[in-house]
Amino acid sequence: MNSALRAWRPLAAVACLSSVSVAATSARRPLPPHARSTVSTAGQAVQRATLALVGGTLIDGHGGTPLPNSVVLVDGSRIVAVGRVGQLAVPAGATVISTDGQYVLPGLWDMHVHVMLVGHGNYAHWDSVSPPEWERSIIPAAAKQSVMNGVTSIRDLGGPLEEILSVRGKIERGELVGATIYTSGPFLQHAPYPGTERFRWGISSPADARAKVKKLADAGVNVIKLIDQDQMTKDEIRAVVDEAHARKLPVVAHAHRPEEVRLGLEMGVDDFEHTGMQASPGYPDDVLRTLHERTAQGAKGPLWWTPTIDVLTNYTARRDDDEYLDDPRWYQYLPTALVQDIRASLRRLDTLQYYRLVPDRGPTLQTKFRQLRQSGARLLIGTDAGVPGNFHGYATAEEMVTWVRQYGMDPMETIRAATFWPAMSLGLQDKVGTVSVGKTADIITVRENPLATIETLRNVQMVIKNGKRVK
Repeated sequence: MNSALRAWRPLAAVACLSSVSVAATSARRPLPPHARSTVSTAGQAVQRATLALVGGTLIDGHGGTPLPNSVVLVDGSRIVAVGRVGQLAVPAGATVISTDGQYVLPGLWDMHVHVMLVGHGNYAHWDSVSPPEWERSIIPAAAKQSVMNGVTSIRDLGGPLEEILSVRGKIERGELVGATIYTSGPFLQHAPYPGTERFRWGISSPADARAKVKKLADAGVNVIKLIDQDQMTKDEIRAVVDEAHARKLPVVAHAHRPEEVRLGLEMGVDDFEHTGMQASPGYPDDVLRTLHERTAQGAKGPLWWTPTIDVLTNYTARRDDDEYLDDPRWYQYLPTALVQDIRASLRRLDTLQYYRLVPDRGPTLQTKFRQLRQSGARLLIGTDAGVPGNFHGYATAEEMVTWVRQYGMDPMETIRAATFWPAMSLGLQDKVGTVSVGKTADIITVRENPLATIETLRNVQMVIKNGKRVK
C-alpha cells in the first residue's frame, strides 16, 4: 500500500481533531482569553522564533475563511505558531517581515514537470546536446525558475535518475536555491525510444519490472512513472504497481489513450496525467463508468488526475503572440549558448511536431475537463513544464489562471489543487502543503486577493522556502 493511501484512511478521524488550523479558527471567532498570547504544537507559549510574517491576510490551504491581520511564526524551517496581530506575540529576536497589504499562502506545487527540459522545440536535438548540462545548469535552472515564481515543490515525472537526485540533494542541503524536487526518475515503458535510454527504462518481463522498481526505490525516488502501459503485458503492469505499492510508492501513469486508462485503473494506478484522447470529443463511456466506480471506493482514497490543460488550451494564443518568447524570464539561470539554441528552436511554434495535433484537440478540452471533474477524480495542478515553449515557474500560475478563467474552477479549490492536495497525494500532508503549525515553512505572498484575482499569482512578491527568504 502506498504512503498516500496509508495516510488517507485515518484522515476522517484526524480531520475532526486537527485539520482546521489556528488561523482558520481565528477567522471565524476571536481566540478565548487563555489562548490569546501564543500558540504552539504543544499548546504552550512560543519561546522563540527566527522569523515572523506579520499583517497579511492568510489563505492557509485548508479551504476555510481567510485570516486577516495574520501572524505566522517560523523557527528554523518549521512553522511554530499561527494567529492574529494583537493575539499572537512575536518573540524577541525574531526577524519581522511585514506582509501588510498582501495575501499569504502556502508555497505552490507543480505536479508535472520535466527538469531535464527547459522549453526546447526539438526533442531529438535536445536529447543529443543537453546531457552534459543536465546536472551542471539545466536541472538547477529549472528548479530555481520554479521557486522564484512561488513554486516551492515540483514533481518531476520522467528524467535522468542520477542527475536529478544529485541536484535534489544539493537543494536539500542548501547548496543550491530551488524548488524541492520529488521525482520518479526514468519513465518505465515497454521499450525506450531510440536515444532516450538514460531516462526511459524498458520493461521486458514481470521480473524485470520488479527489479527496475526496486532499483528506483532503493535510489530514493518518490513515485513510479508508467508510460505507454498499453504496450506492456498485464503481468508487467501488475508487477510495477505491486512492487511500487509494497515499497510505499504511488504509481503515476499516462492517460493519452483509452487503453492506458483502462489498464491503469484495472491494475491500481494511483494518478493519471494529461487529458489525453487526442481529438476524440470525450472519454469513452466504459472508461467513465470505470472511473466512477473507482472514485466511489472511498476506502482506497482519492484517484488523482493531473490534466496539464493550459499548455493545450492556450497554444494558439502563444503561437500568434510575437512577444511571448521574448521575455527573458523564461531563460534565466541558463548558459547563453543554451538560451540561443532554445530560442532558435521556437521561432515557429506552428511547425513543431509537438503541437501538430493540438488545434484539433482544442475544441474537445472543455468536455474532457468537465468529465474529469464530474468523475470524482481529485484534480491536481501540473503543467508539463519543460516541453516546447512551456517554461518552469511561469507555467504553474498560468495553469491556475486557466482553470479559473476558462474552465470555471473555484479559486479556493484551484489553490488547494496546488498546495494541500499535492502534499496529500504523496502522503506528506503532515509535513507540507498548508501554512500550519509543525509544517515546513514554504510560504509565498501576493499583492491581490487570489480568490478574486487569480492572476495575482503571476507576480509572487515574496518566497519563503524551508524557513528562509529566497525572494
